[in-house]
Amino acid sequence: MRRVALRSLAASAALAISVLSLDAAQARETVRFDDGYAPGTIVVKTNQRKLYLVTGNGQAVRYTVGVGRAGMTWEGQTQISGKYLRPDWSPPAVIRRDKPNMPAVIPGGSPQNPMGAAALTLAGGEYAIHGTNAPGSIGGFVSYGCIRMHNADISDLFSRVQVGTPVVVVR
Repeated sequence: MRRVALRSLAASAALAISVLSLDAAQARETVRFDDGYAPGTIVVKTNQRKLYLVTGNGQAVRYTVGVGRAGMTWEGQTQISGKYLRPDWSPPAVIRRDKPNMPAVIPGGSPQNPMGAAALTLAGGEYAIHGTNAPGSIGGFVSYGCIRMHNADISDLFSRVQVGTPVVVVR
């Protein structure tokens, strides 16, 4: 009887975790946004750990994101330079320095690949807005400067933007 109860408890916990993950991945919402950016602009507010896709008429789609950890955050304007589904990942030099045993390339779809379902590369640097294989990191100061999103959310954003979309990162 005790084994059945433990299995039932484990099954309930697994269901709760999957529901929480689904809710977190579906956390995007349309909100008021009157910050003066043109429709189609992506605005990342680092201190809020939120990404806004300005839709116009004082509104934006808001997503919760993971951003750069202490010393790795940045501000500025750029644009989307590429769109990739399940991309391979080549760790930048700073990451390879900190993790010297990391392979030079990690194939897309690998559990070790941090890019998740899709990536929007940003012009002028080694940063991207991308999915993640670590959904628990969303909402934190966690990366080397990239903007992390739930895979469902990066897939949604990916479908809404094009190469050339302006991106503004502010505190």
